[in-house]
Amino acid sequence: MSDIVAIQTTEAPAPAGHYSQGIACGDLVFVSGQLPVRDGGDHSLAQEGFEPQARRAFANLLAVLKAGGAAPRDVLRVTIYLSDVADWPSCNAIYAEFFGDSRPARTIVPVGPLHYGYRIEVDAIARRR
Repeated sequence: MSDIVAIQTTEAPAPAGHYSQGIACGDLVFVSGQLPVRDGGDHSLAQEGFEPQARRAFANLLAVLKAGGAAPRDVLRVTIYLSDVADWPSCNAIYAEFFGDSRPARTIVPVGPLHYGYRIEVDAIARRR
């Protein structure tokens, strides 16, 4: 059985609790939920609109993927949590920018309020090369 390895990168915010930014096991990478937190735990984006929040959340996600040996083309599944379903069209457009020609399986889940007042959280499963 493959070893389980915690993924750590300074390109995404450090975990604020008892979890890893991501886990690699064999040829898979599991990225923990990424909020639109800036480096150093800066939560000021919570006061901004949806688009800057979504761009930061996806940037954090891709940073953890990269640290785990994966790229957008390697993503198998993405789950997106939205606090307001009205943000769905904007989310879809930003998602397409970040993933380009890749079209991983995806679920968008409308939820209640997210931590710190954020409007989006994303996680992913990918393969490593």
